[in-house]
Amino acid sequence: MVGLARACPLLAAPDPSAAADWYRDKLGFSVGLVMDTYAIVEREGVELHFWACPDRHIAENTSAYIRVTDIESVRAGLEAATEGGRISPVQTREWGMREFYVWDPAGNLLRFGEPDAAAATRETRQ
Repeated sequence: MVGLARACPLLAAPDPSAAADWYRDKLGFSVGLVMDTYAIVEREGVELHFWACPDRHIAENTSAYIRVTDIESVRAGLEAATEGGRISPVQTREWGMREFYVWDPAGNLLRFGEPDAAAATRETRQ
């Protein structure tokens, strides 16, 4: 069968090897490939690719959205992101998602989200 299988975000990093190490050590990803100019990490079916890019402005304007279940537990498991990066609190967004954000040392933004059950209940009552 022909079809789309999955998306794998491609993120800029000044040093793809260092990016892979940080994602492994701080976010619990496993490292699948490391080359001088490219790296791949994976966790629970989510695959992220890094390409060598010395321009921080590109990374700071790049993001990936990752759907999760049990967002509070996922966030608690990524608390080590504060070591070299940043992590936001979980917030309910007006578009019906509960989200938190992680910024890696290069400036890439990972947005983690799950549907807000309360928002879905409100919509079905309207």
